[in-house]
Amino acid sequence: MKEPVDATAKLLSRAGEDSEFRALLLADPRSALEQELGLTLARGHEIHVHEETDAVTHLVLPPKSRFSEEERQAARTGAASLEFLRKTMYDPAPPIRPPAPMPTAAGVGTGTPGELARAARESIRRGLVFLESTLDESGAWHCIRFNTADPAVPRHYERPPFVSAYCALALEGCAEPRAKAMCSATKAYLADTIEYPGFWRYYRHLPQDLDSATLCSLVIGTHPWILLGRNVPQMLANRDENGCFLTWVLAEDEPDVVQRFRIEADPVVNANVIAYLGDRPETFDAQRWLEAMVVEDRIDGSSKWYPDNVAIYYAIARAMVRAPSALDRIRPILADRILGLRDEKGEFGNILTTAQAVSALYNIGSLHSIDVNREVARFVGSQHEDGSWPELLAFGDQSLKWGVVGQIGHASEAVTSAFCAEALERLFEVLRA
Repeated sequence: MKEPVDATAKLLSRAGEDSEFRALLLADPRSALEQELGLTLARGHEIHVHEETDAVTHLVLPPKSRFSEEERQAARTGAASLEFLRKTMYDPAPPIRPPAPMPTAAGVGTGTPGELARAARESIRRGLVFLESTLDESGAWHCIRFNTADPAVPRHYERPPFVSAYCALALEGCAEPRAKAMCSATKAYLADTIEYPGFWRYYRHLPQDLDSATLCSLVIGTHPWILLGRNVPQMLANRDENGCFLTWVLAEDEPDVVQRFRIEADPVVNANVIAYLGDRPETFDAQRWLEAMVVEDRIDGSSKWYPDNVAIYYAIARAMVRAPSALDRIRPILADRILGLRDEKGEFGNILTTAQAVSALYNIGSLHSIDVNREVARFVGSQHEDGSWPELLAFGDQSLKWGVVGQIGHASEAVTSAFCAEALERLFEVLRA
């Protein structure tokens, strides 16, 4: 991932030094950008380059809001506007299906590496067929919103951009054509939901947030707004006095509707910002903060949104890959922290936390530290007949420590299945080697 804040400066510098490139940039901006930056820009987005002179000045107006004035006013009533929230919800969701029977201890880890590799590949393909059936016509992934304190509260489907980005990033490492097609569809959906200059929000009645913005930006990195770093100045301005990135991005005229449940310096959010912005001076404070939390073993209970430690470690390990050299100093310590999550049976918990642990260890370079055969057998054995894996809490408050406003959980079989497919892909690489 190229550092987004540098792209514009690079283009301007080249245009100032090279008259031929300057002419190409004015005549055919898309070709000039693709040639200079070495990538293919997202289609369906026009690019215009204007040249100012001593006698000509250009004023660029930002695009109009996607929402009507009535919708914006409704959103500003915030979390108290239950009616507005209901309008953003999707259809009622079915009850949780029971998990598939787990493989017996005698069958765990049996078979030759070749047989296990074939079983893993077939399991991935079945999982992708299921996932393909769950995407809507716009390319959006679904999640289920439920009350963790009261199961009697109706479960609802929701399709926020964050969930689509969260799952698409998990599938990016899969070479299967179905995975590539789903990721392409998701990119189109995220491009259609972007808000200038490159931000997203979870619900329309909540402010924009850096968690959604960074993950969505990572997925559609060739969108011109993202490529040229249009959202970077606002992200850099959204830091606290310690240099850590804040979760919510509040407009000047926007009420702080999240104050009642506002937890700002979240470790996953900061890891995601580092993954997007890269290893640069503006992220050094956030990096040092995350490093201290891992080294001093202070991760437990540090995130409201991601209650499982493994989900936090997963985000940090992903940042190490997305932003080379960032957080590298804690690589061996992070591996030890993840391996230390295993119980007396050597397991990382449920199949979702296991999937995130496996992928995090792969990103760190420590997948050799676990029994690959055993994990492959567990993933294959816990898969439903339709190719899905069971619905398990992916994010939200499971401890209820944050009170009434924190009694919301988010999960779906599709979300679990995306991470299981990612983990199996990583395990397959080891078996194939």
